[in-house]
Amino acid sequence: MNKHLFFAGVIFTLLGNYSCNGPKSNKILTPTKEILEVEKNEPEKVTTPQEKGKKVTDFIPKDHIVFEKIYGDLNEDGLEDCILIIKGTDRNKIVKNEYRGKLDRNRRGIIVLFRINDNYELAVKNYDCFSSENEDGGTYYAPELGIETNKGNLHINYAHGRYGYWNYVFRFKNSDFELIGYDASSNTGPIINSEISINYLIKKKILKVNTNEDIEEGGDEVFKETVARINASKLTKLSEIKDFDELDVLEE
Repeated sequence: MNKHLFFAGVIFTLLGNYSCNGPKSNKILTPTKEILEVEKNEPEKVTTPQEKGKKVTDFIPKDHIVFEKIYGDLNEDGLEDCILIIKGTDRNKIVKNEYRGKLDRNRRGIIVLFRINDNYELAVKNYDCFSSENEDGGTYYAPELGIETNKGNLHINYAHGRYGYWNYVFRFKNSDFELIGYDASSNTGPIINSEISINYLIKKKILKVNTNEDIEEGGDEVFKETVARINASKLTKLSEIKDFDELDVLEE
């Protein structure tokens, strides 16, 4: 899955909707610094969840293993919550590749657990929303999935080397983790071709496109910046995402 090709298509779609008289800027800004300063509300109190357990392993579904384990405070109560990236173990999804040998194509999922005293309680689960780490990247390696926590937010990031990155930001609200922000950068090596930043809470989208066609190295970009409002009447819930590879952020 070459997400950078999709992102390039996104840019042309957006430019068709924006005015050609938008302000110009030759300063590279960190996308999340300007747009993802989201409105901070009081942390939502955790209601009684449907599932409880004493140990992290109590929440791992049958025929799955723990692929990665991340800790961080996601409900701002001072306790370290736990994020599990799990992976299926279906032997039928182990395939043989002509060049790479045996590949485990089982999909991955996510489980978020809140720490309550000495126990854990389920916050959200989605057992197969991520593709396998052995996805076919074509002539380049497949995007690398990374999970982080920051200021009570859950970040799901895809790094794609010389092609850039895209990052989803979720916050716990309404008994689920809701998508509140999205950032992406489309690159050619060190050169930034374009950046997009969406804040679903304040319904704002910023697109920056490099207009310096003679650029030879990163740092010489000259960006044209356009700002638009978005119609995000309903926030996407983490538990309802079927496949991050197919998630169209512009539909929000």
